[in-house]
Amino acid sequence: MLYIANEQRYDDMSYARSGRSGIQLPQIALGLWQNFGGNRTFDVQEDMILRAFDLGINHFDLANNYGPPPGSAEENFGMIYHKHLRPYRDELLISSKAGYHMWSGPYGEWGSRKNLIASLDQSLRRMGLDYVDIFYHHRPDPNTPLEETMTALDHIVRQGKALYVGLSNYNAEQTQEAVTILRRLGTPCLVHQPNYSMLNRWIEEGLQEVLDEQGVGSIAFCPLGRGQLTNKYVDKIKAERNHPTGTLKKESYTDERIARFEALQAVADRREQTISQLALNWVLRGNRVTSALIGASRVSQIEENVAALKAAELTAAELSEIETILDGIGNYPW
Repeated sequence: MLYIANEQRYDDMSYARSGRSGIQLPQIALGLWQNFGGNRTFDVQEDMILRAFDLGINHFDLANNYGPPPGSAEENFGMIYHKHLRPYRDELLISSKAGYHMWSGPYGEWGSRKNLIASLDQSLRRMGLDYVDIFYHHRPDPNTPLEETMTALDHIVRQGKALYVGLSNYNAEQTQEAVTILRRLGTPCLVHQPNYSMLNRWIEEGLQEVLDEQGVGSIAFCPLGRGQLTNKYVDKIKAERNHPTGTLKKESYTDERIARFEALQAVADRREQTISQLALNWVLRGNRVTSALIGASRVSQIEENVAALKAAELTAAELSEIETILDGIGNYPW
């Protein structure tokens, strides 16, 4: 069946400028880290990607090793793109990354020029694209000079294989140095992609200030705490408390922690939201984070998360209440 995109796809989605660049990102983007590999039903992946685009999500985020098996998410996305989305290429922001282990031998991971250029060439072949919009270095490399890694990113842009470059998982000091090198080379850093949520707030300890000062945007991955900030999580930890299976840490299902999640749920209930929607509003509060990168296993989750953008901004009183609830809550990913 011929896919024709929803004509109203941009009416309700909110977009925010990435730092001081000319690029606006949808405030909810779709990450293909999980549930888009060779171990998942292709039709469901197709439905999720097309529904996301119909809702105004025009940014799809991948990496060379997403799957499993590694590379399969890019392959599947490429098939969906060529089948349905090719006419809309100029509306799409497609990103990929390199840095984690991908192939055997000394050049299959980290941050060497050899790895980054070879990896992007492989990613482009898997997706059947001439270029990606954003190419990230996925993690800092302690054994490769940062100058080499950033020069490789600059070279990739000059080759026309990526329009913009980004960083992921770099701390404040590393980001400051990398952004300075990229600016000197003439290829400014567009965006940083950190792990950030109510339960993982490390970027508030310096990184956000660096990004603000340098005019770099940010896309928060795992904004729902890898499933902890969802409606089903409280039921999960209550069940574990009552009948321990050893699958969760004991610290994750204490009575006090359960009470804190129930208090968060009460805040969401007053706002007529799910806890996931509340968590997304919190991540995007104050416009310091450009976009929240969600994952999904079904279409309804995408619809629920996008609906968070329709909610009123969190009030000062609500933010204060949430801050009190979060104090000491702990982060215990499944």
